[in-house]
Amino acid sequence: MNALLRRSLRAVICVGALVGVAHAAGAPAGVPANALKDERGRVIARAQQPQRIVSLLPSLTETVCVMGACDKLVGVDRYSNWPESLLTTLPVLGGGLDPNVEAIVALKPDVVLLSNAARVVDRLEALGLRTVALEPRTQADVYRVLHSIGLLLGLPPEQGAEREWRRMQAGINAAAQSLPAGGHGAKVYFEVSRGPFVAGPSSFIGELLTRMQMGNVVPNEMGPFPRLNPEFILRARPDVILMGNHSMQVAHTYPGWYTLDAVKHQRVCAFDARESGVIVRPGPRMDEAARIIARCLAEKAPRRAG
Repeated sequence: MNALLRRSLRAVICVGALVGVAHAAGAPAGVPANALKDERGRVIARAQQPQRIVSLLPSLTETVCVMGACDKLVGVDRYSNWPESLLTTLPVLGGGLDPNVEAIVALKPDVVLLSNAARVVDRLEALGLRTVALEPRTQADVYRVLHSIGLLLGLPPEQGAEREWRRMQAGINAAAQSLPAGGHGAKVYFEVSRGPFVAGPSSFIGELLTRMQMGNVVPNEMGPFPRLNPEFILRARPDVILMGNHSMQVAHTYPGWYTLDAVKHQRVCAFDARESGVIVRPGPRMDEAARIIARCLAEKAPRRAG
């Protein structure tokens, strides 16, 4: 992923593979607890359970909290806004790419959770802080991160990671099953952020669409979050257009988009800021993201006879 795309998507995901695509029911295989590594290939060892955690990536913040360790957080990045109480009870330490190093050091954390793209890793470690870099992009990554943070917190997998994974998968399955069969196979375009950057089939959003038996107008070979020319969509002619709040545009403002049936027949979902914040975050609220997307598709996807 090039630098421009990293920056654009970080703004979205921060509002942030041992296995392949997550299975529709059950967990991906091959996540041995004694071999978990972070994005730098460093083994996440079973050390003393951290009592003071700084998280600089929203999906990691949320994972810590669903594992029952929210009380161990002592500072977060500016985009960590769930649970909602965090921004009013914890110091905000800047963004994931531009954190306040001095403020982090002053909090004396046992561990700093952050993305691999954060430029302060070496500096933090030079100052004696332990860092763990985790950056989920797919559902399989989310499963791995659940296990990694569970291991870090000293939780047995069945008590933490596996329980949360089953909860998420049950919610995603329920959302997928709520869609009318007549809408299956609809071609979907999901614009994540201005550019336009869009969700390809290999992204965690694209995987949700696949679980819902939707088509994706973006070819898999273009990668998880490619930047497209709007003319590409004119040629692809999606049945439904989904747009996040962070896109900062409305579909019909693109030249020529008024000719698309999806626009003419109002088969466009423009998610608000709260909904977008849930959908674009690859973490423990993916089941809620699936429900939000499913509600849109149930209303907007054209029905096919038979």
